[in-house]
Amino acid sequence: MYPPRQGPRPLPLHLMIQACTLLASLAALPNLKNGLLSLKSASARGIPEVDRQALERVLENLSPEAQGRFAAAVSAEAVRRHRTFVDGVTAYRTHRYHRPETSYPVIWQDGSTRLLDCRLKGQTGPAVLLIPSLINRSYILDLTPRYSLIRGLARRGVSPFLLDWDAPGEDERDFTVSDYVTRRIEPALKMLHQMTGGPVALLGYCMGGLLALAQAMHSPALVSGMVLLATPWDFHKGFDVPRAFLAPLWNNLHQFIDAQGHLPVDFLQFLFTIFDPDLTARKYSHFQGLPSKSSLAKEFVRLEDWANDGVPLVQNVAKECLQDWYLNNAPSKGLWQVDGQAIVPEKISCPSLVIVPERDRIVTPASALALSHCLPECTSLHVTGGHVGMLLSRFVGSRVHAPIAASVKTWAGVASQK
Repeated sequence: MYPPRQGPRPLPLHLMIQACTLLASLAALPNLKNGLLSLKSASARGIPEVDRQALERVLENLSPEAQGRFAAAVSAEAVRRHRTFVDGVTAYRTHRYHRPETSYPVIWQDGSTRLLDCRLKGQTGPAVLLIPSLINRSYILDLTPRYSLIRGLARRGVSPFLLDWDAPGEDERDFTVSDYVTRRIEPALKMLHQMTGGPVALLGYCMGGLLALAQAMHSPALVSGMVLLATPWDFHKGFDVPRAFLAPLWNNLHQFIDAQGHLPVDFLQFLFTIFDPDLTARKYSHFQGLPSKSSLAKEFVRLEDWANDGVPLVQNVAKECLQDWYLNNAPSKGLWQVDGQAIVPEKISCPSLVIVPERDRIVTPASALALSHCLPECTSLHVTGGHVGMLLSRFVGSRVHAPIAASVKTWAGVASQK
């Protein structure tokens, strides 16, 4: 028996955003009877001049009766959209589909972190250590058999090993980013190096890419190359709106994190909402119209279950990410340190592949490309899709899995000749 779904998280926020958006339309209606003041005021300056003038001419010519019908139509449409969204949320929360759980052998564990052996039976290809973000669950890299990055690499002759963070426990309560690198990634990497008899490729996704970058600089002899998938670097390129919201909140948020001892999942979800406040309403309104048993409905549920299954960030990591990275842009300025060592991409000697989703809202292409320009031996690859969508594209095998597998094999061949 599965517990009731919590999402979309935080649910009260998404309900209020949708309600307030629609209520704003209703609140503007009285101005239609009062000289269309809303269209001529400063609040309407976001409307292109030509469109605004055309709208004014149409509405000014309406009779009082027509204005009344127009107001009634707007009200009815607002109610319809609100009902559609709420029905979509209800349909998701009560949907009967649940993704089957997958399990891989655990070959190493420390605290809440496990190293999973995801190789096919008898597989002996070059090893790659997959490092996901600390915020979301690692199974995004294995969401479905068809789109799984893990299975796609294995089918192409690469031996994948997944670092599964799980939710932080008591052992990780006081961790910093440095601790995750030196006390979790490095021991797992050393074990793989010993087990496979040579350097190992790293693959970091999103925040995991920054951890992979730090690890490659911290222990270059263990690393054959690295794949950085949708990895941010310059946090002042394309993050203006989130930063504008975060900066005034920081003092209070800092105290909140200290009091909680972590940054809760729902607040992390709130930060993601800032990137596109209307996205949840659009997604769930569309979902409401899908046949419940369709493959599209199941894909939606599968992805939303993952998106709402996040984990909190421990206190020190949360403050480092939000203050040092997003607000102060420490990585791009050369001020980010791990274990007392400045992380300088220009000094990393191993080859790298930087994959940049062209429609990424979470990590802007400009932020990710800034990293590719710093790495000495780097190939950058643009792919269609967004931050998560690139992993679930029907072309993911040829456009993402294949170039990663080819790079890992090439790096392994070069390393074996040294």
